[in-house]
Amino acid sequence: MGQAREAVHKFFAGRAGVLATMHDKERVIIPLLSEALGITLIVPRGFDTDRFGTFTGDVPRAGNQAEALRAKALAASEKYGLTLGVASEGSFSPHPLLPFATLNLELVLLLDREKGLELIGEASTTETNYARRAVQNLGEALEFAYQSGFPSHGMVVKVNELYNQAQDLAKGLNTEALLAQAVKLALAKSSTGHIYVETDMRAHFNPLRMKCIAEATRNLVDKVYNLCPACGWPGRARVLRRGLPCSLCGEATEQVQGVEHNCLRCGHIACEVDLNRTTADPRWCAYCNP
Repeated sequence: MGQAREAVHKFFAGRAGVLATMHDKERVIIPLLSEALGITLIVPRGFDTDRFGTFTGDVPRAGNQAEALRAKALAASEKYGLTLGVASEGSFSPHPLLPFATLNLELVLLLDREKGLELIGEASTTETNYARRAVQNLGEALEFAYQSGFPSHGMVVKVNELYNQAQDLAKGLNTEALLAQAVKLALAKSSTGHIYVETDMRAHFNPLRMKCIAEATRNLVDKVYNLCPACGWPGRARVLRRGLPCSLCGEATEQVQGVEHNCLRCGHIACEVDLNRTTADPRWCAYCNP
């Protein structure tokens, strides 16, 4: 680890970059990256990351999650004349395997325009309070809010469920007074007698999401430290090699045989094989257990 740290610090020696955020993500990202990579990151004031998309839907996301992430890092690094750009982007969707569970996926990008390096750390979790509810009065709004982690987690109030004009949307509600005022104003504008309260998923109002962003940043550091033994370039791609043979019939299974590390710069390939796992249990074999 000491040699890898020395090599990484040498790779980024004297470099400074910009972290594209207006939601306090520097609290978890900067300490981790500065320590691990030896770089200096600034957080520009007045750089509007909301123009790349908002969780509340008032600004559509610019492309998919990875495209919005890249757009933020590139725009910030170009605007402030720095060759390192860092950004994060989150998403929430139904879990592909767990019914009724929501999956929070966080991506953190390190973009090095000088050396042509682009690495993305990622983390996912079901530990999220992502939710919304239609309410008809302040009591219902408060009940939902406290069930969702209020006041340490902020709330959002909308007059309408989908698209909202700016005046029909209140964010960052983290006191009863602010929530009560927003609910009162929204109900006065509602033509249906109900409004919508949802969790504020912006990082500075959502500690659970901030926790996942920190994990994605650690994953990014791990990827940077995956150095090529041939050319020393950081960020080797890590690919699982499947095909562990069945212990009964010898046919290849989908079980992991080893991990392959591919250098995207020089093409060097190295494979790590688990010597303790030479065969797979027949229950994982498509021939013995179809």
